[in-house]
Amino acid sequence: MAKRLFIDLELCRQCDQCDVACSYFYHPFNSGAIYLREIGEFAATCRQCEEAPCVRACPTDALEKQEDGLVKRYNLRCVACRTCCYACPFGTILPEVIPYTVSRCDFCIGRLKGEEKPVCVGGCKEGAIKFGNFEADPKEHTFLVGDHLVVHAIPWKKEEYI
Repeated sequence: MAKRLFIDLELCRQCDQCDVACSYFYHPFNSGAIYLREIGEFAATCRQCEEAPCVRACPTDALEKQEDGLVKRYNLRCVACRTCCYACPFGTILPEVIPYTVSRCDFCIGRLKGEEKPVCVGGCKEGAIKFGNFEADPKEHTFLVGDHLVVHAIPWKKEEYI
């Protein structure tokens, strides 16, 4: 089993300012953890509205609703106007995860030696980022996002009314 990054969005939301460092050379502001949070929020918290008002509201066509229902942000088109945040009827697109300058996470693939852990793991003061052998478990509200990230978030479920 390959080791993966794990981000606990419930813990992450308790932090008022993310200052987690990143060792990836191409991160000018060392904010790769914000990218982890963004993809985690879109995968686990977004309610995947059928109408997708966030996608329709984007003036630069930076958001796209994919076939699987997930919303994807194209960072080179996004101008961080946050119109999508204001258009979201549920408030699940958070302004702090839509930065103008984006530092993508490479999950430290091929850069760690032995039992070394990514710098972000030790730098998260809330303990929301971990590294290890994590698997998805919907009963525990953990979800696999891509091949290298497991996200913990309490998902929204539509309640049936009688």
